[in-house]
Amino acid sequence: MPHSPETPAFNAPRVVMVLLGLLLAIHIIRIMLPAQWDLYILLTFSFIPARYGGEADILLPGGAAAGVWSVVTYALLHGNFVHLIVNGVWMLAFASPLAARLDLANFLGFTLVCSVAGVVAHLAFHWGEAIPVVGASAAISGYMAAAMRFVFQSEGPLGAIGGNADNVGRMHALPIRETLRDRRVLAFLAVWIGINILMGLGALQLDDELSNIAWEAHIAGLLAGLFLFDLFDRPQSVAGS
Repeated sequence: MPHSPETPAFNAPRVVMVLLGLLLAIHIIRIMLPAQWDLYILLTFSFIPARYGGEADILLPGGAAAGVWSVVTYALLHGNFVHLIVNGVWMLAFASPLAARLDLANFLGFTLVCSVAGVVAHLAFHWGEAIPVVGASAAISGYMAAAMRFVFQSEGPLGAIGGNADNVGRMHALPIRETLRDRRVLAFLAVWIGINILMGLGALQLDDELSNIAWEAHIAGLLAGLFLFDLFDRPQSVAGS
């Protein structure tokens, strides 16, 4: 059936556009602030493993409380515009089918869980380190993995990418066992994990400022998205029927 000229080629759900707008606004504000203010924001709201050992939580801005909120707020900060643009493109592609499928509470809850899973894994591998972690990549990795549970369905292979709410709401999410038998899913996951490992080893870099890639957080977010998606999967078209 030909594409209707009145239908946007890419119709992202409102929550995705709001999140992207928020990320962009935060980054622009940081750029406009004096350097010392931006540093304060970075040290207060990024995830810093050193907060959880010794007296670093006393020395760093925000104190012990920042050790709680930073497991979420780190995802709102980005290293530079390259980091933000790359994450923005991937978020548009993979958050859109999820946001079209899930209600707002479940979508935001899923985002939160994948974000937290990412930094918990990073903390396990980098306990006590003082290097800040920023970026929405763990959540985006979770979006990718969850989307793999349904975008390859026969109702429309990869048709969900682009935010087609009608198709996404009707697509049946495959059980984990069947998902991991799909060669397309396995190939996608292998490439994604491989890219992140290469980034972590320094063999693949997008930008000098992104040389310290929190690849453990990316993979943990992906695994959380893949295995915990069922806890949040309440397609809107089903829930509203």
